[in-house]
Amino acid sequence: MSAKGFPKSERLLKRREFLQLTDRSRKVHTQHFIVIRGDVSGLSARLGITASRKTGNAVARNHSKRLIREFYRLHKGLFSFSDYNIIAKPGAARLEFSDIFRELTSALQRLG
Repeated sequence: MSAKGFPKSERLLKRREFLQLTDRSRKVHTQHFIVIRGDVSGLSARLGITASRKTGNAVARNHSKRLIREFYRLHKGLFSFSDYNIIAKPGAARLEFSDIFRELTSALQRLG
């Protein structure tokens, strides 16, 4: 598998993992996202993406999740070896990739 992929080992998959991450974490709010970072976990960063119905219809939610996954896939170096959850807020579905890149890069830098 290439280093640019997004294998299952780098994903948060279970509800329990999302809840544990929310309990002990740091949060950064941006205009269109909430980025949550947990404790240092292991050999790689793990990412979960949340987009509720407030974000838009199914097409809009899937579009924003696809762009967030692409951001992660292309910029893994910005993520430390921790668990992350990126929550899309209303309006995130209307963003271009360059806007998502700018906003998430800034949020990750603020998280440290």
